[in-house]
Amino acid sequence: MLLLRSAASALLRTTTEISSLRPLFTARFVRLSLHHPPGRRQFSASVSLCNKKQRSLWLQLKEGQTMGDGNFEEILAPLRQAVKEQGDLVRKMKQEGAPDVDVTKAVAELKARKRTLEAKELSLQPKDDIVDRTKMEDTLKRRFFYDQAFAIYGGVSGLYDFGPVGCALKNNILQVWRQHFIQEEQILEIDCTMLTPEPVLKTSGHVEKFADYMVKDVKNGECFRADHLLKAHLQKLMSDKKCAAEKKAEMDSVITQLDNYSQQELTDLFVKYNVKSPTTGNELTAPISFNLMFQTSIGPGGNMPGYLRPETAQGIFLNFKRLLEFNQGKLPFAAAQIGNSFRNEISPRSGLIRVREFTMAEIEHFVDPNEKIHPKFSSVADLDIMLYSSKAQTSGQSAHIMRLGDAVEQGVINNSVLGYFIGRIYLYLTKVGVAKDKLRFRQHMDNEMAHYACDCWDAETKTSYGWIEIVGCADRSCYDLKCHARATKVPLVAEKPLKEPKTVNVVQFEPNKGAIGKAYKKDAKLAMEYLAVCDECFIAEQEQLLNDNGEFTIETEGKTFTLTKDMVGVKRFQKTLHVEEVVPSVIEPSFGIGRIMYTIFEHTFHIREGDEQRTYFSFPATVAPYKCSVLPLSQNQEFMPFVKELSEAMTKNGVSHKVDDSSGSIGRRYARTDEIGVAFGITIDFDTVNKTPHTATLRDRDSMRQIRAEVDKLPVIVRDLANGTLTWAEVESEYPIFEGQETSKKDTIEE
Repeated sequence: MLLLRSAASALLRTTTEISSLRPLFTARFVRLSLHHPPGRRQFSASVSLCNKKQRSLWLQLKEGQTMGDGNFEEILAPLRQAVKEQGDLVRKMKQEGAPDVDVTKAVAELKARKRTLEAKELSLQPKDDIVDRTKMEDTLKRRFFYDQAFAIYGGVSGLYDFGPVGCALKNNILQVWRQHFIQEEQILEIDCTMLTPEPVLKTSGHVEKFADYMVKDVKNGECFRADHLLKAHLQKLMSDKKCAAEKKAEMDSVITQLDNYSQQELTDLFVKYNVKSPTTGNELTAPISFNLMFQTSIGPGGNMPGYLRPETAQGIFLNFKRLLEFNQGKLPFAAAQIGNSFRNEISPRSGLIRVREFTMAEIEHFVDPNEKIHPKFSSVADLDIMLYSSKAQTSGQSAHIMRLGDAVEQGVINNSVLGYFIGRIYLYLTKVGVAKDKLRFRQHMDNEMAHYACDCWDAETKTSYGWIEIVGCADRSCYDLKCHARATKVPLVAEKPLKEPKTVNVVQFEPNKGAIGKAYKKDAKLAMEYLAVCDECFIAEQEQLLNDNGEFTIETEGKTFTLTKDMVGVKRFQKTLHVEEVVPSVIEPSFGIGRIMYTIFEHTFHIREGDEQRTYFSFPATVAPYKCSVLPLSQNQEFMPFVKELSEAMTKNGVSHKVDDSSGSIGRRYARTDEIGVAFGITIDFDTVNKTPHTATLRDRDSMRQIRAEVDKLPVIVRDLANGTLTWAEVESEYPIFEGQETSKKDTIEE
């Protein structure tokens, strides 16, 4: 009962932390957000979500009141039922064609109930499953894994510098990524510029829609993200014991809908609840839309506006034609890029999880939309992975372990290409140190996906902040290539020879050159070129506008053209093809390296049993910052030739190592190397000097067990351990366990 009370009291804190981490770190998350800009939908008060009795019970559960004795599932049952009822309501509203505003409100309520169910599940789990974040962050800062950038000038939020250990760890994580994906999958790697001209990001939608609402302190100019500040303010008001239940329910409803309010609605809410600056108490400006890209000018004249890229993927799309040529014009193929992206966060938080500059690793796998079958899927089909399907989420169920092959066969995952990459992502993450039991793949619900996406899954990890997204894997269809082809008038297609000629229906614009020329003079050519490369889907949309309104508008090279029925028509005809043009679909795995690093920190951080002061990171040897330490037992000069010999041999074998010949006990130096995650340690003692063949001890960081082996064999053993071709158990079976040295300095003198 005590555990349940403790878990219940933690519910609101957990809910707050989880909801504060909106999925905005990867390029795919960025691009999906472009199609759901803030404040585009109004709400109707007509939708009834639940009756007063249900609402009352729901609020009690959100506030952490327990249901009495019973197991966890009995406690979670009402929350699961509430999610299921809301999910059923959403489905029913969609089937019956309810107004979009009502569906949107119902979906927002569904998301809120899901978050609360998840928070409750987390709060009821054993406390020893949660890392001591304060102690871990102290270790990270003290040993300079990373620290706030420009610290001696006071620091800048959301920007971090990696120290020697953090830099080595990050490079190793990326090196394993290259080996696992680029080399094993024969992916084409490119490296594109971080400066991006404005027209590119206009086409992708970033210039217009990549924004959040913010407010400013009217006196000192301090900025706050509007939805985060309003939420924190309302939660503070709700925590007041004097707050009436009716008022509390009203504010809870506002928090539920925060992601969907328009700019004017947010303004009204700030006035209604008298929101002030949390740091100064000063008045705030009305919410304004703030584009999250860093703007700059390219060239000295300032005539070419540009931005630091908000994602790495656009460079791959723009180079599609060259990459296709490099691949002999064949589909499928994949391209990848590793590099930094930038996002001018209004209020960065949570360390490496929400930052302004971050490293991404992205893959764009181009495939024929009619042939989404991966030939290597069988190699991952038998993996058992924790999946959290869209259906499970809307039914109030938990994530459950499922064989990947079954998930594709049953249609849970849309196709085997997407399924293959989910399997490969799983193998990579567990290889670099993510705990299997704290990793799941969550499917996006229909309302979360952009209209063009076929299926989207996020790799999420459980941390002290709750479940956070670290990798996205989406089937984006052919949207990006079509957008850039339309804007540049360059066809971004692949050609596929047909076994037999086939007759196809063709839809094209039929421009009236005379009418367009008369209206737009010398600019008419631009309009004609644009109309010549439009795809069938776009033509159908504009034809509808032409029929409904008598005109439609296009924009190309900074000029806008309004075309009427007398200027353009639509022509349909048939033609025989021997070669088919294919606009490829894109499967996009997108990795947030900073978030992966943070997850590894939490999942590998430990405190030695019986000694609260001794902490260590159990990084897998493949990504450990240093594979091995070389430690002379003391500063005795007789040890130094062996230190030099081992160091040189380690370097020749490509083993990163750290020599620690400082003063201090060997136990203290073991602790120092354990603290930064060094996987193994070689100790040179008096037995090394006194006996032949010369031997030294090799220590395993996690078990602290040691073996003794010949000095010239140790570099190769460590290399094979670091590469994963040898296990510690195999080493112990081949070499004698070290119990203690048999000789001493005195023995050396006597000899």
